[in-house]
Amino acid sequence: MRGPDRLPEELYRQVLEQLARLSPVVQALPPTAAPVELKGALPYYGTDPHHLGEVLRVRTLSRLGVDIRVGIGPSVTVAATASAQIAAPGVLTITPDQAVGWLAGLPVDALHGIGPRHAMLLGEYGIHSVGLLAGVAAATVQRLLGGKAGRLAADRARGIDPRTVAARALPASATGRCTFDRHTLDGAAVRSALLGLVVQLGIRLRRRGQAARGLSLTLTFAGGSSWERARRLKEPSEHDDDLRALAYQLMDGAGLQRGRLTGLVLKGEDLAYAGHVAQQISLDNVREARLVAEAAVDRIRDKFGVGVIGPAAVASVRSCRR
Repeated sequence: MRGPDRLPEELYRQVLEQLARLSPVVQALPPTAAPVELKGALPYYGTDPHHLGEVLRVRTLSRLGVDIRVGIGPSVTVAATASAQIAAPGVLTITPDQAVGWLAGLPVDALHGIGPRHAMLLGEYGIHSVGLLAGVAAATVQRLLGGKAGRLAADRARGIDPRTVAARALPASATGRCTFDRHTLDGAAVRSALLGLVVQLGIRLRRRGQAARGLSLTLTFAGGSSWERARRLKEPSEHDDDLRALAYQLMDGAGLQRGRLTGLVLKGEDLAYAGHVAQQISLDNVREARLVAEAAVDRIRDKFGVGVIGPAAVASVRSCRR
């Protein structure tokens, strides 16, 4: 299944719920894709894969207003490639006896798993279609693309893909939002609001016992336009210092000059259980002292309330509603 580009997270979750009603084996691949294993569902519903794909499309369209593209095939590669080949929402079914011939007629960059760089390398040697790739010895493809990448590309061009769909829920996330009372051009106010979201996010993560692997920042402007970027942390973290450093990098990347901001959204993404995150030995005494202070501040907040203590820059600016 492949949904519209930039499908909102909550809507994507609802699409996953519709998938789960057809089959318990659904693998979330945000922001828009989700492989589904249908073998167990076919005897239960007493129908064929194409009909189940049509049922899914009708359900998401009628219940959620989301029209999707459904690629059905004998392997993950064929199904994913098929879903990407559908120009408009619909269902494309490739049967096992059709798979190799159908793949052969596609351009090499259409094969699921072949990125632009690998497609360019293959094109330099005249390999422009999946059929040509399938006709090249696997050892040669490995020399062109590298060991593992070449082996996988050669196998998948021949319709060989033993992978199964692994059930996986959408990774948890934590979000902080801020709406300005009036359009703001004040860089200090914006930076202060962002710091407030960092503190809010850090508190939430530590109380949940979670750590974020990445952050995304969305800025909204007067007139309705928006800007969004995401980056990964070097290591999963729930600490304010780490979250603040990356959040400021994201903000600096926006290159704001005279943009009139109306709001910010900071999201901690791909959350992990903090107890499973490896604790690296640190020789930074300043950082270690800050972590000790952070734990003490959290205890004060637990006893007297979240707003009783925090960064002075956040307390001095009250133009943002959360």
